[in-house]
Amino acid sequence: MTAMENPVKARMAAGDVALGMNVRISRSGDIARIAKSSGHDFLFIDMQHSLFDVETVGHIANTALGCGVAPLVRVRSCDDANTALLLDNGVTGIVFPDVNTADDARRGVARAKFPPIGTRSAGGGYPNFNYEPIPVGEAVARINELTLVVCMIETREGLENVEDIAAVDGVDVIHIGSNDLLLDMGKPGQFGAPEHIAAVDRIIAACNAHGKYAGLGGERDLARQVEFMRKGVKFATTQTDLRFLQLAATSHTTALRQALDSDI
Repeated sequence: MTAMENPVKARMAAGDVALGMNVRISRSGDIARIAKSSGHDFLFIDMQHSLFDVETVGHIANTALGCGVAPLVRVRSCDDANTALLLDNGVTGIVFPDVNTADDARRGVARAKFPPIGTRSAGGGYPNFNYEPIPVGEAVARINELTLVVCMIETREGLENVEDIAAVDGVDVIHIGSNDLLLDMGKPGQFGAPEHIAAVDRIIAACNAHGKYAGLGGERDLARQVEFMRKGVKFATTQTDLRFLQLAATSHTTALRQALDSDI
């Protein structure tokens, strides 16, 4: 990715679906290259549920910048003090979990964007521009344009307020956190339930009404993923690095043992 583009925004603006890999266990920049070579547009680095430190995330983000994958980070909340620090050091998008109200969304935008949109402090020397000395006015305007702000809907309260959340200036994506939303609904793991489908449909409609992009997380059934994308989802996570490793390792060892058993 060059300093002048964000592959996620470019993909969605073209009407396509941007695909991201959830990063839970990888601790080197190699995961960015693996994501790139496997057809992903972004990394969804999970600092909410995983033991990442900010320096490790910075190294992964800088590798991602160099190979054309957008490094996004899920922080701990819309009030996470590390938001601007991560963006100063190569991260190009922030995913805010548990956004329940328009005020939550506005606080997230304020942390992620420079004035006049938000309140982020300017530091200078940004890796987005390969540390070239770009005039501060030009730099902050361009970074504001390219930084992705993703708000996750993970509760019934958030779903009830999704239209107001989607109307907040500076928000780019409204992303359904299917696991936690179903848990809050008292339907843990019931992907594809009528309530789940209705929630995705409502989020898509809210995004269409306010010029935002709809996101889908947690859903791993291929047929349902495709159906939601055909309805209008433009931002989706595929799987975690942990699960990809488990699936491939299990498939290979199972095939080996089956082949060995067939010779007996």
